[in-house]
Amino acid sequence: MYDITLEWGADLSADSSGDLALTTGSDQTTQRVIRRLLTNAGDYIWNLQYGGGLAAFVGQPTAAAEIEAVIRAQMALETEVASAPAPTVAVSTIDTASGSVVADITYSDASSNSVVNINLVAN
Repeated sequence: MYDITLEWGADLSADSSGDLALTTGSDQTTQRVIRRLLTNAGDYIWNLQYGGGLAAFVGQPTAAAEIEAVIRAQMALETEVASAPAPTVAVSTIDTASGSVVADITYSDASSNSVVNINLVAN
């Protein structure tokens, strides 16, 4: 099944024929993972428990362990993220003065068996 290509925080894009660009495979899984992590629980009206709500950590004192726990829990709920090997998540502070953190996530895509790495940076 295809999803419309949508980079978080960007506009929809068109393919070479002018139709909406579609995505599949590991790009689709990455797109779904990012959407899940950044969607606030309660905002998706068809499933009010959906979403990790990582944006809630912005402007708060750095809580790397809590952010890591949220990411791990949400990754376990995404069907296209393989459970074995388990995803690895490392959250670290990159600037203590501003509270900037980086989350380095590595997982295996269940449909393609490819290893995918996502880096999320919050200032």
